[in-house]
Amino acid sequence: MSVTVKLKQTLSITRKELEGYFGSPMALIFVGAFLAVTLFSFFWVDTFFARGIADVRPLFRWMPVLMIFLVAALTMRQWSEEQRSGTLEVLLSLPVSEIQLVVGKFLAVMALVVVALALTFFLPITVELLGPLDWGPVVGGYLAAILLAAAYTAIGLFVSSRTDNQIVALILTALLCGLFYLVGSSGVTDFVGDRLGEILRAVGSGSRFESIQRGVVDLRDLLYYLSLAGVFLTFNVASLRSKGWSTGEQTLPHRRSVVLTTVLVALNLVLVNVWVYPLRSLRLDLTAQREYTLSQTTRDLLSNLQEPLLIRGYFSEKTHPLLAPLVPRIRDTLREYQVASGGMVQLEIIDPTKHPEKEAEANQTYGIRPSPFQVGGRYETSIINSYFDILIRYGDQNVVLSYSDLIEVEASRAGGVEVRLRNLEYDLTSSIKKVVYGFQSVEAILAALEEPAELTIYVTPDTLPGWLQEEGVPQTIEKVAQDIAAESGGKFTYKVVNPDAPDSPVTRQELYDTYGLQPFAVSPFSNESYYLHVVLRVGDQTQVVYPSGEMAEADVRTAIESALKRVAPGFLQVVGLWTPPAEPTQDMFGQMQ
Repeated sequence: MSVTVKLKQTLSITRKELEGYFGSPMALIFVGAFLAVTLFSFFWVDTFFARGIADVRPLFRWMPVLMIFLVAALTMRQWSEEQRSGTLEVLLSLPVSEIQLVVGKFLAVMALVVVALALTFFLPITVELLGPLDWGPVVGGYLAAILLAAAYTAIGLFVSSRTDNQIVALILTALLCGLFYLVGSSGVTDFVGDRLGEILRAVGSGSRFESIQRGVVDLRDLLYYLSLAGVFLTFNVASLRSKGWSTGEQTLPHRRSVVLTTVLVALNLVLVNVWVYPLRSLRLDLTAQREYTLSQTTRDLLSNLQEPLLIRGYFSEKTHPLLAPLVPRIRDTLREYQVASGGMVQLEIIDPTKHPEKEAEANQTYGIRPSPFQVGGRYETSIINSYFDILIRYGDQNVVLSYSDLIEVEASRAGGVEVRLRNLEYDLTSSIKKVVYGFQSVEAILAALEEPAELTIYVTPDTLPGWLQEEGVPQTIEKVAQDIAAESGGKFTYKVVNPDAPDSPVTRQELYDTYGLQPFAVSPFSNESYYLHVVLRVGDQTQVVYPSGEMAEADVRTAIESALKRVAPGFLQVVGLWTPPAEPTQDMFGQMQ
């Protein structure tokens, strides 16, 4: 049979399915409901007109979730109804292959999905009339929606072939598609490590959708969706073929052959995705200004990172309406830095108001505090305090970009104000260069020392408070010291001393006389006290180390490295000079001056 004949037969199956949809109110109901929910989310949930920016991000924000229910509703009857009514046997007896049947039904569902998406196309046209629209993300968004629908349709058809109950098929399809969507979402990846989180994002359909819908077409994302659709379409074909199998010994080789072929096809599609995943350069930026195409200077800087670079965005959910639309663009650009670094950039986007411990760290360690913004309503104005900051940290160096560093405000012709991002890549890359060049590795610091460094940990384990013992703070300090000693090549040593031990080389009084160290009280009403002090000695120079923060390994290491820098030659040291204020005097009118 020629390819042309097979194609005509496949299209005949597609036409039959479409006639079944449009011959009843089913297609109108499903597509109408999809369009109504899309419009509701675009204008009401995401408050399009209050955003004050011409883009269609709200259109695609909820698309992965809406597509789950649309596709589940369209595919639930495809094979279930055939099995329930007994027409599946008739279909399988026709002179067409199972592949043609599967592809025909697949194309019919996809045609309906394309119709549903086409009915939303008036939204970007309307936005274009209101202001200049970047059509790159629009094209990327619709392409991502079609690819996502193809993967979900393949899943729905396979599930429908395994049951004769449409409701069961609907529920199972929604659950399975929802699982693929959720597995790569930030709500899941934030609770696992960086490595596992990267794997989950590679598996998740929602995380792949975000990359394309912002206007960046990555070959890996295209291949992922096509492979996911191919795997489940292959499963669907095997499922149909299994309907006609007998359980006799004579058909056993044939059954094994079909199962083996199905497994090999699916495995090859998975392996292709694994093979191309490291190829990060096969991508196309569709945005008008190439917003997500980093310069070669930035790429060179990121490729030469020797230590992990932390970029943490502090953005409040409740913020000024003119700032809120800028957050997704900043987040997308930061993800480009993460991708270009090959895993050396650790990206975190948090709302400090929802993470009290992160907010306390931002306030106390980095001096990041919420900024007051005046928000005007129809009848009243109010002040909201929100975060709009980016922290860049490399080793013990950090730079904070506040909202005044990230945006610029200009008066518009209509009498209002226009808020837009400055040159974001320039600001980020300049800040990264500043912290990278200001940071010196511990090996370089130790190499600059003329004499070996010795770290002494004074600790009284018998009187330590319970919370310090439970959190293992002394062990953490010792582990960090051990790690630095292993990297030092003999230029850094450490020891642990218990001043209360009978054979201790130093007493409590000697610690006070030599270093001015006094023990901490176990509690305000206790006579017991304890030592947990760290002293660094290099030659005749001595530094008392005070780890800050949560006493985690990173905090302890930063404190020790800072102390090493203070005693090493070639590093700037900050000296503060304080003078007491002059005593106030009165002038001839009795006023203090």
